[in-house]
Amino acid sequence: MPATLRNLLLSPNIFSFSFTFLLSINSLFFSCCFSIDEQGQALLTWKNGLNSSTDVLRSWNPSDPSPCNWFGVHCNPNGEIVQISLRSVDLQGPLPSNFQSLNSLKSLILPSANLTGTIPKEFGEYRELALIDLSGNSITGEIPEEICRLSKLQSLSLNTNFLEGEIPSNIGNLSSLVYLTLYDNQLSGEIPKSIGELTKLEVFRAGGNQNLKGELPWEIGNCTNLVMIGLAETSISGSLPLSIGMLKRIQTIAIYTALLSGPIPQEIGNCSELQNLYLYQNSISGPIPRGIGELAKLRSLLLWQNSFVGTIPSEIGACSELTVIDLSENLLSGSIPGSFGNLLKLRELQLSVNQLSGFIPSEITNCTALNHLEVDNNDISGEIPVLIGNLKSLTLLFAWQNKLTGSIPESLSNCENLQALDLSYNHLSGSIPKQIFGLKNLTKVLLLSNELSGFIPPDIGNCTNLYRFRLNDNRLAGTIPSEIGNLKSLNFLDMSNNHIIGGIPPSISGCQNLEFLDLHSNGLISSVPDTLPISLQLVDVSDNMLTGPLTPYIGSLVELTKLNLGKNRFSGTIPAEILSCSKLQLLDLGNNGFSGEIPKELGQLPALEISLNLSCNQLTGEIQASSLALASWGSLISLITSSLGI
Repeated sequence: MPATLRNLLLSPNIFSFSFTFLLSINSLFFSCCFSIDEQGQALLTWKNGLNSSTDVLRSWNPSDPSPCNWFGVHCNPNGEIVQISLRSVDLQGPLPSNFQSLNSLKSLILPSANLTGTIPKEFGEYRELALIDLSGNSITGEIPEEICRLSKLQSLSLNTNFLEGEIPSNIGNLSSLVYLTLYDNQLSGEIPKSIGELTKLEVFRAGGNQNLKGELPWEIGNCTNLVMIGLAETSISGSLPLSIGMLKRIQTIAIYTALLSGPIPQEIGNCSELQNLYLYQNSISGPIPRGIGELAKLRSLLLWQNSFVGTIPSEIGACSELTVIDLSENLLSGSIPGSFGNLLKLRELQLSVNQLSGFIPSEITNCTALNHLEVDNNDISGEIPVLIGNLKSLTLLFAWQNKLTGSIPESLSNCENLQALDLSYNHLSGSIPKQIFGLKNLTKVLLLSNELSGFIPPDIGNCTNLYRFRLNDNRLAGTIPSEIGNLKSLNFLDMSNNHIIGGIPPSISGCQNLEFLDLHSNGLISSVPDTLPISLQLVDVSDNMLTGPLTPYIGSLVELTKLNLGKNRFSGTIPAEILSCSKLQLLDLGNNGFSGEIPKELGQLPALEISLNLSCNQLTGEIQASSLALASWGSLISLITSSLGI
């Protein structure tokens, strides 16, 4: 070995040189391949904890000098991350707890990202955050109190998760908060009084938390910038605080399907910007405050299913922007205010199930934008306004279960958009105006239990969209018009308990979707046609004067569950084809003139469990009782013995 080389290797400086050289190489290698800054390292650490199978974060490359060009990452001109926005991506994993190095992070937007686990307490260290959106994930646990340290936070969206526990008592520390959504979680406890310290708050939504209870705190009135309160489908109870009147900017109060009680405070009239008042499905009592008439911008007034008493304030007629009024299912009395005729933008007026009396005010016909008018289940008397035809936008008119008199106005035919008409259970008289059957959009006409007379107009055939037609329990006469066969969509036809004569028109075969046919207690004659729609599930033509043998065609009605031919004048044998009606639950052939032998297999109908009546005929033979589906063979015997002479 040359001396110079030996001296070099034996020199103590060689080890120092080698170590320095290796460090330089190592530093050079890592600076080339892993040069990402501290911010990027924090993001990569979080990414490594995710279980996402997608490539949504493929741009998060550790060899980049900065994360500013990564998907979902936004930086300021200084290269500092100010926003992370990953909306509707499948991240599958926990929330980040290591973002302390992101000193300028202002927005953390991670909605609908399939995030799980709890909200880390470390969120309270992200001091620059102004916006947090974690909505629509599967986050569990409680809202950490530490998050209330974020004095710059303006928007906090935690809705639609599985959060539990109470709203942090120190929520009032979020002094910059404008937007707070906690709805559709599993939160419990009461709304903290400190919420009144959020003087900048504009939106507070915590509905859909069924265990959120207690009263709406009086302090809510200090949130004078509130535009919306949403506490629907909670257990919020007690009365609305008088301080509600301090909310001069409030536009929507939505506390429906809750446990509110007591009266609505008169101070509600001070909420001059209020547009939507949704307090339905509570236990609110007392009168509707007249101060509501001061709400010039009110559009929707939904107070249904409460315990309101007294009269409907006429002052509501001054709320000229109203489009929807629903006061149904209360204990309201008195008459419908004529001032409602001033509500020219009104589209829906629902006053059903109250104790209203008096007349339907003629002024209501001024509301030409009205499409729903529901006043059923009251004690309203008098006549239907003659000018009802002015309501050309009307699609639904329900006035059933009242004490209305007079005739059905012909002017209804001007309501060219009318789809559903129910005037049942009144004292209406006169004939059915043929003009209303020119309404092409009619799907339901229910006029049962009145005192209507005259004939059924053949114009009925023009209502080709008619689905449900009930005229039962009136005094109608004449025949069933053959034009009934034009009603291809008809599903339910009830003309029972009238004075209708003639036969069942063969054209009824055109009612291809008919499932329910009830013509009992009339004066029908002739035989049952061979053209009944095979879609029928119920046929009741009992208590008529139908004659002739029962057509074997009856076996084609394989969907039948109930067949009542009792109290007629049928003769001949019971056709064996009836055994094809395997879904029959009720069969009544009693009080006729059937003769011959009872089909032995009649008791084998598998669904026959309600009733079998063969009594008062001239039948012979026996039924195979061993397979009878009826619950009580004894009761069956009592029904058929008279036909067998036992």
